[in-house]
Amino acid sequence: MPAATKKKPAPPAAAIHAVVGTDESEVKKCALELAARLTPADAGEFGKDIIDGCVETADQAASRIHQTVEALLTLPFFGGGKFVWLKNVNFLGDNVLGRSAAVLEALDALGDVVKAGLPGNVAFLLSATEVDKRRAFYKSLSAVASVQVLDKLDATRPGWEEEAASAVQARAKEIGLTFEPEAIELFALSTGGESRQIGNELEKLDLYLGARRRISAEDVRLLVPLSRAGVIFELGNALAERNIPQCLALIDRLLFQGESAIGILLVAIVPTVRNLLLVKDLMERHRLPPPQAPFHFTSTLNRLPEAAVAHLPRRKDGSLNGYGLGVVACHANRFRQDELRGLFYACLNANVQLVTSQLDARMVLDQLVGRLAEG
Repeated sequence: MPAATKKKPAPPAAAIHAVVGTDESEVKKCALELAARLTPADAGEFGKDIIDGCVETADQAASRIHQTVEALLTLPFFGGGKFVWLKNVNFLGDNVLGRSAAVLEALDALGDVVKAGLPGNVAFLLSATEVDKRRAFYKSLSAVASVQVLDKLDATRPGWEEEAASAVQARAKEIGLTFEPEAIELFALSTGGESRQIGNELEKLDLYLGARRRISAEDVRLLVPLSRAGVIFELGNALAERNIPQCLALIDRLLFQGESAIGILLVAIVPTVRNLLLVKDLMERHRLPPPQAPFHFTSTLNRLPEAAVAHLPRRKDGSLNGYGLGVVACHANRFRQDELRGLFYACLNANVQLVTSQLDARMVLDQLVGRLAEG
């Protein structure tokens, strides 16, 4: 599913549509469905023009644009309706093709045609996966067209996990599937918000489940390939749950995938222990109940005074990582504060050993994880 879908209705007399965005599979799917609806039933061979906008040179791009203009201005040979589709366009972005003088000149001509309005029996669809919205042509098109913007989720943006989970749940609902809380988190992180992968993995789960309609975390672990982010999330979860066998198995997996021991420590283990310690202290100070799901913890944090959360880890944009804190908050009741302080010092010791000693890196991580069994 796309990160954002924005649709602006076109004027009633217009039959001009655009489907654009960085989510290529969603753009193609949506444009194909829209093309099927816009094509007149009696279009025949002469009532439909489909022009391939995926080109390699500026001359080809200009030629396809001029073909589109000609198709829009040429009425059907035998009367009736007509449908024109300029598809898979790759020359509307801020790239070499998009900056070509020949392309810009041709787009000006196409912009004049759409601004002037099309005959009532002509429908026009444009689909593109890279669009520079600052350009005059896009502004002309969006002023008269029904525009759908389908963009990929930006995994560097705060809150992308929640958006990915919402997108997954919406797609799952379409085929009658639901997720257990831990399963939706794991699935969203494993698929990274990529609509094509979400669709493929849901299809696999649908076939596997048969009559059963609720997806468990074990179903996701069994069928959905874990991304690096997914494995790190699983390791953090296993640490918070004090699931030592799962921790060791995931560390083995990361090492096998080429991750360094110091990387595993600093990216997965230390942040989990640190967040557990911070959240445990926060929950005890303010008598906060454990959240039912990680997503719920953000609203809890937002209700606290700024001074109470000023020391919590932040994203690059300065916002709280409510989701990451919520993941460990669900399991903070498994630990005492003194245990977590001891684990934090153990992480420091492991860091020193990995950097300065000749000890086997796998053994150092094993010993650190073994501390979870204590207490």
